[in-house]
Amino acid sequence: MTASLRDVAQLAHVSVGTVSNVLNRPSVVSPETLERVQKAITELGFVPNGFARHLRSGFSRTIGLVVPDVANPFFTEVARGVEDAASRRDYAVFLCNSDESTTKEEKYLNALVAQQVRGVLITPADSKPQRLDILLDRGIAVTLLDRESKNRNRCSVSVDDIRGGEIAIEHLASLGHKVIAWVNGPESIPQCADRGLGVARAANEKNVTIKTIRVPLMNSDQGAAAVKAFLALEELPTAIFCANDLLALGVMRALLSEGIKIPDQVSIIGYDDIAFAPSAAVPLTSISQPAYQLGVAAAELLLAECEEAAMHSHQQVRFQPRLALRQSTSARN
Repeated sequence: MTASLRDVAQLAHVSVGTVSNVLNRPSVVSPETLERVQKAITELGFVPNGFARHLRSGFSRTIGLVVPDVANPFFTEVARGVEDAASRRDYAVFLCNSDESTTKEEKYLNALVAQQVRGVLITPADSKPQRLDILLDRGIAVTLLDRESKNRNRCSVSVDDIRGGEIAIEHLASLGHKVIAWVNGPESIPQCADRGLGVARAANEKNVTIKTIRVPLMNSDQGAAAVKAFLALEELPTAIFCANDLLALGVMRALLSEGIKIPDQVSIIGYDDIAFAPSAAVPLTSISQPAYQLGVAAAELLLAECEEAAMHSHQQVRFQPRLALRQSTSARN
């Protein structure tokens, strides 16, 4: 027979209300009582009825995580950070994959509202905030993940992608590369726009020529396809900078299949420093950003707002990227 809330209360010699406080607001219970109730819960094997608690409070101990592409190891690591931080505070995470589609993103946001989540962590598919404002109007906290909040009415955790673009070009310029191919995704993606701005700034400062190759998606197949455009350029660049590591790995695969030596003939640098980067056919130089720490920081900000909304002040946390130097870049011959 399944133990009930009343069974726990009787065994611990407390009221049902005290058991409820232990489950929902342990900070208001004395340490001695808390220990006694927890011991009774363990002894009886009591499992709280999460759905009933959900109905009473109007919210569940769940949060939503909406990312562009969970197949990208960068977002896999971000999700791990979110889940670890949420688990430590007894929250579960609904993971949603938007594929950079505003239609799919809106569908997931509606589903998360229906589930009455306490908050949503999101890497938005575009820069328009209207869908997120609706969540706030419903009392659902929102934190931007891998995006900066421009209007400061919500928390955000991001990386300085402009600086990341600058670091990559500065590195290649220091190796003597004067003509660099820049394989970038859609300008509608804020990271692509910001990294491109950094590329342009550093190129102007270092007197480097940039040949931009635009791709519709940020994956390895598109990286391989970009090599065709690269090889068709009149003046062949001696280095390639890719907007993420998946693109860079696709570029590397296609160049090697063409018999082009890396880095002897072409240097390659990626962005994200995913776990696969050091194990590539030629270990990949990359712009590293702290994916796991991004996830942890964003989850902690969101949960702080969920639980202490009246005292919460919005924060914009920005991490700095760094160069992870490996064998795919070298001095121009």
